[in-house]
Amino acid sequence: MDVVSLFTCIFAFMLLGYARVSTTDQNPDLQIDALKKAGCKKIYVDKLSGTKSDRPELTKLREHLRDGDTLVVWRLDRLARSLKNLIQWVTELEEQKVAFKSLQEAIDTTTPSGKLIFHIFGALAEFERNLIRERTMAGLTAARARGKLGGRPEKVDQATQKKIRGLYNSKELTVMEICETMGISKPTMYKYLKVD
Repeated sequence: MDVVSLFTCIFAFMLLGYARVSTTDQNPDLQIDALKKAGCKKIYVDKLSGTKSDRPELTKLREHLRDGDTLVVWRLDRLARSLKNLIQWVTELEEQKVAFKSLQEAIDTTTPSGKLIFHIFGALAEFERNLIRERTMAGLTAARARGKLGGRPEKVDQATQKKIRGLYNSKELTVMEICETMGISKPTMYKYLKVD
């Protein structure tokens, strides 16, 4: 057996763990111990809120995952912020041919029952997207029936943008009054204030 084949055999199918605690005051030892007991060879630990999209150790883990590996977490909420986020993760892992395990929920996508659970999650997420789309279309139809146009507002012309800047610089009206007068939102107003 050559060196490359030997290296591939030794390092193929790694179990990689991910642990997260919400603050630096919290201790991830419980998660780390469980991940080691599950056979994880490498464990990545973030100490910050799950609502943060930039998690440095999770990014390193994502870059390290290879075909045949398994991502292991102590609990689903350690990895994903929402069901939608979890489904995105599992879809991405499936595309990379990486398995997923959650120890507390006993989910393992290397098993038929684990795959079934995630197909159910995926179906629920798709159902939710379809409901949102249907409600949006029904809302737009109802608005059109009352004479309102749906969709993104038309772009404000240069003369109106200049008027918005003039009103803002004069300080005669509050931001809300300017927005109401011009029929725009605060973010739109601030966007036009940046343009000169």
